[in-house]
Amino acid sequence: MSDTRIDFLYLDEKDMIAAGVQDMEKCVETMSEVYRLMGEGDYIMGGDNHNSHGQRMHFPENPTHPGMPHDGPDRRFMAMMAYLGGKFHICGEKWYGSNLDNVPKGLPRSILMVMLNDPDTGAPVALMSANLLSAMRTGAIPGVGARYLAPKDAKVCAMVAAGAISRSSLPSIMIARPSIETVKIYDVFPAAAEGMKAIVEEKYPNVKVVICDSIEECVKDADIINVATSGKVDPRIEESWLKPGCFVSLPATVDMDQDFICKRASVVCDNFKMYEAWGQEMGYPLSQRINGMGERLFDYVHDGKIERDRVKDLGAIIAGKAEAREHDDQIVLFAQGGQGTYDVAWGWECWQEAKKKGLGITLNLWDVPALGRKSK
Repeated sequence: MSDTRIDFLYLDEKDMIAAGVQDMEKCVETMSEVYRLMGEGDYIMGGDNHNSHGQRMHFPENPTHPGMPHDGPDRRFMAMMAYLGGKFHICGEKWYGSNLDNVPKGLPRSILMVMLNDPDTGAPVALMSANLLSAMRTGAIPGVGARYLAPKDAKVCAMVAAGAISRSSLPSIMIARPSIETVKIYDVFPAAAEGMKAIVEEKYPNVKVVICDSIEECVKDADIINVATSGKVDPRIEESWLKPGCFVSLPATVDMDQDFICKRASVVCDNFKMYEAWGQEMGYPLSQRINGMGERLFDYVHDGKIERDRVKDLGAIIAGKAEAREHDDQIVLFAQGGQGTYDVAWGWECWQEAKKKGLGITLNLWDVPALGRKSK
């Protein structure tokens, strides 16, 4: 028997950039394949139902032990684990700590790492910086939604909010629907809208960019709408403002008429089973704990406001098991909440590219001699 050695590849942020972590076109393709595999059921996430978003650890508000951290704004640790089949055939997790107090220190709110493991032995194969990885996969999801749910000849894209998520989402939408001729932007802070306008005009010189004074002005006549606001008040969007057949991407929450959501819109989730898992873990009403469209849909199903089979998964649509619309004029709402499958898939792609380019540092976990031989 030969010696058993376990090595893994460490990739810092510079390595990740060299490995193409910021390649949005490839990321959109990868996330599309993730959804297809999920639609086929070739994946597992955490929890007893195999669909948990992740395991979250909060600190107490008033710790009794010296040195124990206390609760604070967005202060938590979290592990998001997943197995993904197909060409990936990989296990892994995204692990991060989050603390809003990081920002005054010059640090990002969340500091993230992704670990990939052999699904058979459990041995680590790669450990990588994941802040850019996570931002890219988050930005890619609206583009995947636009590819499969938006009108094919989409000309007008509305961006409600001009922060980091909007700025990472627009490139994926432009990749999915290169027919877009006009980008409309609304943000409660005019400087943010002006900043995003300058970025869009530089990157897409042939696209007309319009800054709007209201949400209504922004979303009217838009074929694609992406809502990525933050804050305590959800943006109100009236059904009457929406163009028939438009696609509404919801990485954030929106205030819409419940009757419209439950009876007239086509509602699509990234993975409704994940919200059911959250419901099992956190209880009902889920939307009072996590304020997202997927969580609201869980509550609506629980309350009998909408039938379970009316809530479709994007993976099922891509796998050919469900239709996006009942008719061409139906408006599609796409609820997004983030999943560990995205992280392990994009991490796997970066790992493959890093190996091809000879990037990173190979680290040794251990070097175990064969049975019957003494360690040196």
